[in-house]
Amino acid sequence: VSPLIALMKDQVDALQARGIPSTFINSSLELRDMDERMQDVRDRSIQILYVAPERFASDRFRRLLGEIDIGLFAIDEAHCISQWGHDFRPDYRLLANQISQLKNRPTVAAFTATATPEVKKDIIDRLALQEPHVYVRGFDRPNLHFFAQSSMKPKARIHEVARLVQSIQGSGIVYTLTRKETEATAEFL
Repeated sequence: VSPLIALMKDQVDALQARGIPSTFINSSLELRDMDERMQDVRDRSIQILYVAPERFASDRFRRLLGEIDIGLFAIDEAHCISQWGHDFRPDYRLLANQISQLKNRPTVAAFTATATPEVKKDIIDRLALQEPHVYVRGFDRPNLHFFAQSSMKPKARIHEVARLVQSIQGSGIVYTLTRKETEATAEFL
């Protein structure tokens, strides 16, 4: 279960490039394409299927899950079950019920990079995880660099952003406080 269509596509592309039969079913597909992919799942020609939590609202999809054995039910961005599930993506809160309705309970894995101890406990409780193994990796990511500046005037701030963009190789993300500032920064860059 993954909340982002673009991420699903990127991950499926990477898996397919490695020869791993995988696909996604989401709202970006025509009904005919969804039907084909669901048949591939039934035929077991797909090993990994990505779906958004909202997909479980579909009776057709739930019937499909009732026809197959699932070895692993993995949930990405699992903090949504706890922190934002009721507002941001309400269907995350329903996943435990969806898992309980499967023919056989699969191994359940929940992944997040933003869980406080309280959120971890809430994820475990809400998913009814049974004797879970909890792995916590540190936040030190050598490939990530953070820069924060405060008390800068708008003109100085935009020039500092430009300086950083020019001095760093690869991709980056610039956070701003408002949509207006985001649009102005994007236009400037």
